[in-house]
Amino acid sequence: MTGFQGFPKEFLRFYAELIENNNRDWFGRNKQRYKDVVVYPMCDFIEAIAPRLEAIAPTYIADPRPNGGSMFRIYRDVRFSRDPKPYKEHAACQFRHQAGRDAHAPGFYVHLALDGVRFGGGIYLPPAPILTKIRHAIDEKSADWNAIKNDPDFRKTFPDGIRGDGLKRAPKGFPIDHPEIEDLRRKTLFVMKPLLTVEGITKPDFIDEVEDAFQKATPFMRFLTNAVDLPF
Repeated sequence: MTGFQGFPKEFLRFYAELIENNNRDWFGRNKQRYKDVVVYPMCDFIEAIAPRLEAIAPTYIADPRPNGGSMFRIYRDVRFSRDPKPYKEHAACQFRHQAGRDAHAPGFYVHLALDGVRFGGGIYLPPAPILTKIRHAIDEKSADWNAIKNDPDFRKTFPDGIRGDGLKRAPKGFPIDHPEIEDLRRKTLFVMKPLLTVEGITKPDFIDEVEDAFQKATPFMRFLTNAVDLPF
């Protein structure tokens, strides 16, 4: 289906060296290398996954542009961080809903790092009104929610289940003994499939694994999307 044959091995070497040299001088000397072995291969991956994503979720966008597209920038925002490292030590892309303009919209996600590769989907720290809609959908459609969570293929693909940081107490309007209190507490909701080996991203079938995970995440993503009044 695609000419994408996996990420180059130099992708992994670049990040191994970046971890040891996370400073502006080193990156300045290696900026073109970053473009050649990280940015352009990521753009190729996004372009290749686009028709597959469209077949799964046509309202979600895979934008292969190197700037302003689906790929996250390498630059860290260190203004409020105790970690002064200027560069992210991983590459990532998010395929957001066509109605979403930022990372807080529902989206499918791919994370590539030496300490682990994972892909799936969800919604990250949505604004309070959006999160409230999701919580009410879980409450009112708990049977559908549990059918998604307990589906054998879903549980096999995403062994850690639905994850995301949450409140210590019950959110306003929900009892602490609510059957779905664990998920109702969440401020972020996502599912991720881990890749067995980091080297797997260099294989031609990596894109097939991502497509399969996106397909298995579809009921979960459809639930979130509809919960916030968007078409899937």
